[in-house]
Amino acid sequence: MAKAKVPVAIQVIEQIYSIRGHKVMLDFDLAMLYNVENRALKQAVRRNRDRFPADFMFELTKVEIENLVSQNVIPTKGRLGGAIPFAFTEQGVSMLSSVLKSKEALHVNISIMRAFVQMRQLLENNKELKKQLSELENKYDQQFKVVFDAIRHLIHQKTKPRERIGFKKDFL
Repeated sequence: MAKAKVPVAIQVIEQIYSIRGHKVMLDFDLAMLYNVENRALKQAVRRNRDRFPADFMFELTKVEIENLVSQNVIPTKGRLGGAIPFAFTEQGVSMLSSVLKSKEALHVNISIMRAFVQMRQLLENNKELKKQLSELENKYDQQFKVVFDAIRHLIHQKTKPRERIGFKKDFL
């Protein structure tokens, strides 16, 4: 039975990570999507290093690699084969299409760009939702502040002994 192929956009969104405050994809994930060997992808990037400034692509530090392993993004450091991964920003992924010139690379690149756009839209929608939630919290916090202040006042109010009401046995 043939294995169902997962759409590239879904694969891409699952492989976008936040590193150094940037949304990035790692070289081994990109190599898999482009259907090329990771070493071939890295070699193409190194041959065209001037096309990949620091805001397009950067190498991960040992600490960042440890964090990725501890978060199960990379199952083990062995998966890296001893190489330090490259992290590509959206612009860097776009630049890869000029380095990897196959038709498949072009189609995959278009899917990746669409996934980055979808990710930005989701984040923007999330920001709007967070803003609305924050406004609701502030509104209700102000309304409930009055109630909580009244409760605090009642709690801290000194109470005098109440006079007994009702039938008094000593009266007769």
